[in-house]
Amino acid sequence: MRKPGTGGLVYSTESGRMCPTCRQPTSQCLCSKTSAPRASAGKPRVTLETKGRGGKAVTVIRGLNLDDDALILLGKQWRTACGTGGTVKDGIIELQGDQCDKVRALLSALP
Repeated sequence: MRKPGTGGLVYSTESGRMCPTCRQPTSQCLCSKTSAPRASAGKPRVTLETKGRGGKAVTVIRGLNLDDDALILLGKQWRTACGTGGTVKDGIIELQGDQCDKVRALLSALP
């Protein structure tokens, strides 16, 4: 459903989740097929965050210069190595708990 005059998508339940860049359903997204590796602002950053997580500690890894598929694979390997849960979203790997020391060791072992 489009709002007249603006040309932007207001709300739709017809196709599910929409890509904010190309405004296509995520299953037909044109952006993900042409995704290039993310530009890193320097070194990867490993931080421990608790804010907005109900007091639970989460190790957050930002700044890895990898494409989406490689990042997902790396996240899975690190979750297994740390023996914990986690996720990969928006180019950021999140691991449950305080895993900073383990992640730093894993980062130094990367080629």
